[in-house]
Amino acid sequence: MAKKVGFVGLGIMGKPMSLNLLKAGFDVMVFDINQDAVNVLVEAGATAGSVMEMGETCDCIITMLPAAPHVKSTILGENGILKNAKKGLVIIDMSSISPVDSVEIANEALKYGVHMIDAPVSGGEPKAIDGTLSIMAGGKEEAFESIKDVLQAVGKDIVLVGDNGSGVTAKLANQIIVNLNIAAMSEALVLAAKAGIDIDKMYQAIRGGLAGSAVLDAKVPLILDRNFKPGGTIAINMKDLTNVMDTAHNMDVPLPLSSHLLEIFHALKADGKLMDDHGGIVQYYEKLANVEVKRVEK
Repeated sequence: MAKKVGFVGLGIMGKPMSLNLLKAGFDVMVFDINQDAVNVLVEAGATAGSVMEMGETCDCIITMLPAAPHVKSTILGENGILKNAKKGLVIIDMSSISPVDSVEIANEALKYGVHMIDAPVSGGEPKAIDGTLSIMAGGKEEAFESIKDVLQAVGKDIVLVGDNGSGVTAKLANQIIVNLNIAAMSEALVLAAKAGIDIDKMYQAIRGGLAGSAVLDAKVPLILDRNFKPGGTIAINMKDLTNVMDTAHNMDVPLPLSSHLLEIFHALKADGKLMDDHGGIVQYYEKLANVEVKRVEK
């Protein structure tokens, strides 16, 4: 019999991930406050149900939600997963929340005989669609091994980093690298644009060298097309960097570059760019330099 997987949160990432679970042959039950998203999954072969139903009937449940309050209410709330959860259930939280919140939820779940794995992802919408997300997990090895086949249906590079909280800590480190990479790239693109050179040709010239990166290849073509449709919104990344700074301050780790970038995110929010892709960081630098990064008219 196919493993029964619950999935809570059918947004930009959750919807394609749920579809990949169906393609892999899992029995999938879904929930989201957006009924249209639920309908898409039901048409693809999933069943719809409440999170309490999932707790009673599923072997494991994935939560893919915007922030810690959503995760806590879904798992710990009055009508949450733990209310009637069967013992041995594994909850896989793939949201990006703080290590403190993640460990708190895991400890509470354990009182009900429920295991939790924090398993945030990297790769954005394109890798969610093709099922090649990078997954950094935290939790007990036995629980991890029991749901590894589920993770393999949505991801490619899957690593158990350590105990509960380790996965979300690794994700915070990931978000520092990704977002500061975009910021550095943005400064360079704006400099080149102001100098009047062909940005596309510059990109082709540098992408094979040490400045080349997955971020460069993912974001430069979109910026040149002025396409800021979100794969990962500035809102979500601002939330992640806020978690980064809170976690760092609690451990007495100064992060001067990350703190500056968080202020840039707040400036973009004030400028109405909150729901743009985080490649839209470039717009902050463009405004400072009064220039736009775009393709040269042929």
